[in-house]
Amino acid sequence: MNRIDETFQKKKKLLSIYFSAGHPELEDTFPILCALQDSGVDMVEIGLPFSDPLADGPTIQKSSTRALLNGMTTEKLFDQLQNIRDSIHIPLVLMGYFNPIMQFGIKRFCEKCLSIGIDGLIIPDLPVDIYHQKYKPLFDQYNLYNMFLITPQTPEERIRYIDSLSSGFIYMVSSASVTGVQNTFGNTQEDYFKRIAQMKLNTPQVVGFGISNAETYRAATRFSSGAIIGSAFIQFIEKKGVSAIPDFIKSIR
Repeated sequence: MNRIDETFQKKKKLLSIYFSAGHPELEDTFPILCALQDSGVDMVEIGLPFSDPLADGPTIQKSSTRALLNGMTTEKLFDQLQNIRDSIHIPLVLMGYFNPIMQFGIKRFCEKCLSIGIDGLIIPDLPVDIYHQKYKPLFDQYNLYNMFLITPQTPEERIRYIDSLSSGFIYMVSSASVTGVQNTFGNTQEDYFKRIAQMKLNTPQVVGFGISNAETYRAATRFSSGAIIGSAFIQFIEKKGVSAIPDFIKSIR
């Protein structure tokens, strides 16, 4: 069984953390993963830096740029993760854009993910239709779950189509904006969370974009199976350093 499925069976309210590989420093990937696992995080999304991250807000864009300047590449990340399963046992998801994956070679990318023990991918600019038509058999061959995003503007028919093709979880974007930090969620977002919960989809939903503290984590997970924190975590480690990661996780739950 995929580690993502195992985690959802064990955890009612999952906490996932996103960070850009190679940030703040090039060799921080492994220490960050260890600190997150030791702090009780349920899943980690490792961002593959890209020069034009369209869905990301200024914090993640800045971290991605810094990682690239540090020397992070797809090949370098795979080298860093080569023996990661000797130490890390929680689900690992690679989140990145399709262009670097295509440049690396899609089949070769999938092979590397399988050999390392990557559980799934989030590729914001790969439309579900194209995935279904061209890439699903390849991803399935390498036991790679591919998670898709929905937003408050996504029509119900589209959401149900995504649900029918999804494995792992559906990434429920909290708003129509790019990633970033919010201190609270308003009635519009709460109504959206309720509406999706009432659809009783087959695939668990995890809320991302705008989760930054205990309040937004609780609000996001009230009607979903989990939440993802990215920008707030990146800002924290920039200021406090990798060694302070346990303090950040304790502040969330």
